[in-house]
Amino acid sequence: MSIREEVPGFLQVLSDGSVKRFVPEIAPPSTDSSLGYFSKDVTIDPSKPITARIFIPNAPPTSVARLPVLAYFHGGGFCIGSTTWLGYHHFLGDFCLASQCIVLSVDYRLAPENRLPVAYEDCYASLEWLSRSKGTDPWLERADLSRLFLSGDSAGANIAHHMAIRALQDAACPVSIVGLMSIHPYFGSERRTKMELADGGGKSVSTNDLFWRLSIPEGSDRDHPGCNFEMARMSAEEWRRFPAVVVHVAELDFLKERGVKYAEFLKGQGVKEVEMVEAKGEQHVYHVFHPKSEATSLLHKQMIHFMKRF
Repeated sequence: MSIREEVPGFLQVLSDGSVKRFVPEIAPPSTDSSLGYFSKDVTIDPSKPITARIFIPNAPPTSVARLPVLAYFHGGGFCIGSTTWLGYHHFLGDFCLASQCIVLSVDYRLAPENRLPVAYEDCYASLEWLSRSKGTDPWLERADLSRLFLSGDSAGANIAHHMAIRALQDAACPVSIVGLMSIHPYFGSERRTKMELADGGGKSVSTNDLFWRLSIPEGSDRDHPGCNFEMARMSAEEWRRFPAVVVHVAELDFLKERGVKYAEFLKGQGVKEVEMVEAKGEQHVYHVFHPKSEATSLLHKQMIHFMKRF
């Protein structure tokens, strides 16, 4: 069997169309109370399947305090990644403890077997599941869904953006989203950025192009609405109701330019609250590769500061 497409160390698409993914170290759910949090895996929709991992902070038996909720979507160019990856598990478990927040980390179906908009549909289903399960899952007893935040890194930040749009345009949406924390957002377009032009045909451009080629609908280009945020069909009134957004970019990230343009675009559309935070000296999704680093601890603090405003 020959290799048709490849991202070395992460993904191979074989000549028969099958996909081989190279899975890094994964983490089981956390049952050790000394960590300060617990986690468990849940099924959002067994027919797809869509699963998720819930993180909850330890609480005294008498505690009745209601907790904000964070829905988190992992990155990986829509083609790789999982909430079970060790880096995501530590990053979100530690954040759950530091923020005293309930976290729902979603495992959506991956491309190219499931091209966009499948990831969007799966993640929206997870928000609907949150609303349905609030009264039935004991882990969500203290969840305050009036303080629901969305976050994700890379492709996950792209998903969070599209979840906010869909929630605004769906009259039957069962949840209200307070804010978005977009970490190193993954967007694109047929028009190259300066950094992409400078890279020429280098590894960064070719890898990004491959992930987009595998994830958007066949026959589409990088101006597909899932890729190019400027193609969103939103009225001026809808943009004014868009949740508050903080866009996190990393100084050494090849996609930093896209993140800056995303923040500028939202401001230009009339989104009321948009801010940008830059991590100096850091690379793309450093928090996943180094979840225990000082830079990741600072990211946690910045996210908590944003959430406490609401």
